[in-house]
Amino acid sequence: MRALFVSADPLGQVQFVQAQLQSGAAVGGVGVEELQAFVEEHPRLLALSGAGISQHSGIPTYRDAVGVWKSNKPIQHGEFIRHHATRQRYWARSYKGWPNVANARPNAAHIALSELEDLGYVQTLVTQNIDRLHQKAGHRKVIDLHGRLDQVICMDCGETVTRADVQDWLAQNNAHLDEIKVTAAPDGDAQIEGEVLNDMQVPSCFRCSGLLKPNVVFYGSSVNKEIVNAVYDQLSQVDALLVVGTSLMVFSSFRFCKFAQANDIPILCINEGLTRADDMLRLKVLADCGSTLQHLAQALLVRG
Repeated sequence: MRALFVSADPLGQVQFVQAQLQSGAAVGGVGVEELQAFVEEHPRLLALSGAGISQHSGIPTYRDAVGVWKSNKPIQHGEFIRHHATRQRYWARSYKGWPNVANARPNAAHIALSELEDLGYVQTLVTQNIDRLHQKAGHRKVIDLHGRLDQVICMDCGETVTRADVQDWLAQNNAHLDEIKVTAAPDGDAQIEGEVLNDMQVPSCFRCSGLLKPNVVFYGSSVNKEIVNAVYDQLSQVDALLVVGTSLMVFSSFRFCKFAQANDIPILCINEGLTRADDMLRLKVLADCGSTLQHLAQALLVRG
């Protein structure tokens, strides 16, 4: 597998260095040495992860390698709150798509980031993902920027219940969906359209019968300011920002690159495609997140 390492010095000059990554082998080549040297020079990292890191766990991504949308139109917060039909559509698709997320397991990228935390390099991990795979990999200090899909919250009384409990209710009340074959989509979604949605029974709060919503940030909503400020605080205390597996096309994550740039915090990116912050990066690795992070963690462990 070929990896392209792109580095920009403080004057904005760009150099391209190619390195060869061999599966199961130690990392070698000038490019990988440059990556390792960058981390050793900036040993306190805040990691920012996106959908690309969970792709090898079987969870599809929203965008292609150039950042173009390739999936369903996402649920909008306002439409979900206002329209029963939107909630029918969401819960039908979620009923069929949730098992793909619930059964997903951490891959090499999640595990390597956890190892980098154990080695003392990753101080805080901020993830745009709602799949909790970082936590399943043993990562301890994680900020779930966009919430967590394994929880459901009542918009009326604030009660929080597990997604597993809601799944049981959906199964008991929507047997007509059981025989439908679906294609998995990002974030526990699935491809379902048509008249079958009309018979979809929507769950309500087990306590007050209020409106239930997954405990995630839908499009059209915003991340809690306390969470954003917590990330800014953590970012101000590290040596560099490590961006992994994300195109940064949504502002909720891109803002942290803008903050880093404004505060002279260098940015390292490992991603197979384009990102919104490419012109801000000090170093970019165009390669698979899992193998690259795995090799990096191994090299830093050997170095001690």
